Formats: sequence, structure tokens, C-alpha cells
Amino acid sequence: MTTVNPRRSAVLALAAALLALTGCASTGTRPSATTTLSPAAPSSPAVPSPAVVTVDEHADHTTVKAAVGSTVSVGLHSTYWSAATSSAPDVLAPSGTPTTAPSPSCRPGGGCGTVTTTFTAHAPGTARLTATRTICGEALQCPPEQGSYEVTVEVTG
Repeated sequence: MTTVNPRRSAVLALAAALLALTGCASTGTRPSATTTLSPAAPSSPAVPSPAVVTVDEHADHTTVKAAVGSTVSVGLHSTYWSAATSSAPDVLAPSGTPTTAPSPSCRPGGGCGTVTTTFTAHAPGTARLTATRTICGEALQCPPEQGSYEVTVEVTG
């Protein structure tokens, strides 16, 4: 005979309901930015790890917030984009080398893939992250509204 733990059943029912609501609430649009917290090391006390704020072209002309010590990752979905740059490197400085990851299934000249640049928030303040491109596809010049990317990052202490 199997006994059912009522508390476990309630937790499972709540988790299923949350998953169902999340799936039903989808509007087909992507969020402009996401924040991912890194798990703390098992042996460390309850000190939160710095967050990772990830933005892409859906965050164009928006403002996001990050805390000092956080990482901001800009991932643009076309290899025609330049690496993002910071208007205030003392506030939000590049970390590492930008990476370009072409899609292996892309036809030549298609620009399929991503250009990713990461930054570290060093001090409170505001920085603009910008990138540009002149080509929007094989032999296709970008219209002015599709040739530039800008996200404002407010870094808090």
C-alpha cells in the first residue's frame, strides 16, 4: 500500500499550476531582458552571487538595471553586428573578447549567428551600450532604423 504525502502533493500541484500559467501567458514576444542569478558555491555562506543581465535586439532602445559586480551580456542575432561598446567604461567595462558564433547551417552571406559582448559593472552610474551594422542580409543594406542598437544600463551600488 502506498501512502500519499499531502504536503508533497500540494507542492507538485502548485508547480504544475505555475508551469501551466507560464505556458498560457505567452504572448509570442520575447522579453527585452532577462536576469539570471548564479548559484552560490555550496561551501559559501548565504552571500548572493552577482547577477548576469542578458539583452539582445529585443531590448533595443530600452533601459535595464544592473548592480555593481554584475555581468551584462549583449547577444545580437546576426554576424553583421559590430561588437557592442560602452559609453562609460569606468561604469560598465568590457570583459573578455567579443565572440562571433556563425550558425553552421547558414548559407554563405546570410549573416546567421550571434555576436556576443560581455561587460562588468564596476561603479554606479549610467552607460549606453551600442552596436552598428550596415548589412541586414545577403547584399541587403539596412534601413536606418535597423542599423544601430542601443541599450542604456543603469548600474546601482
